[in-house]
Amino acid sequence: MRRNEQAVLRIEDLRPNSKWFTIKVKVLEMGDEKVVFSRKDGSQHRVAEALVGDETGTVLFSLWDNDIDKVKELIGSTITVRNGFVTLYKGSMRLALGRFGSIEESDEEIEEVEKSVNVSERRFEINRPTRSYSRRS
Repeated sequence: MRRNEQAVLRIEDLRPNSKWFTIKVKVLEMGDEKVVFSRKDGSQHRVAEALVGDETGTVLFSLWDNDIDKVKELIGSTITVRNGFVTLYKGSMRLALGRFGSIEESDEEIEEVEKSVNVSERRFEINRPTRSYSRRS
């Protein structure tokens, strides 16, 4: 695969370290919005999660600000997510959109969604860097 080409994945292919991929999913439902503040600069943002799925399962899709409005309008439709990645939130996989990513309505429609398999219900250990402390005399 060339550097500028992205892998096209299905929900069953998602792993905690998946990044730089394209995925087609059907928007099933939108969760409630919350207001959060950036740790970096204190700016206010809206965040919400949408449940999305394909023939292989479902996953929670973390959305920020204007992307919430865009996806809310597409409930019941199939979308293409480009430049997606997977993040872990409290040990649970979430689909997320990369900085230069996009969400667009797909020409292809997903008819059947496998709702019995939600990959966001699987738990993963979050590997945090360990700190080494040294004592000075």
